[in-house]
Amino acid sequence: MSSSKLYVGNLNFKAAEEALKQLFGQYGEVTSVNILPGRGFGFVEMATPEAAQDAKGKLNGTEFDGRKLIVNDARPRADRPGPDQGPGGGGERGGFSRD
Repeated sequence: MSSSKLYVGNLNFKAAEEALKQLFGQYGEVTSVNILPGRGFGFVEMATPEAAQDAKGKLNGTEFDGRKLIVNDARPRADRPGPDQGPGGGGERGGFSRD
């Protein structure tokens, strides 16, 4: 089953949720838009998986606010590595100490 929630990456840091909603709205009803401030990515949820797949196929790699968008199916939080589960993780491993 396809998801109706999309990850949208490589956003301009000044991108507005309303502008993203209008862009994705060309391919179907947008039920929510959430841009993470200062992170350069966000999520767009479409009313149907079909609309999401259409938007993904047509918008991935297109330019928006001077940046080429990366549009993929959003993965559930459980599928993403946490701070101690993979590359770039946190924890007390190595690093710089002033002691």
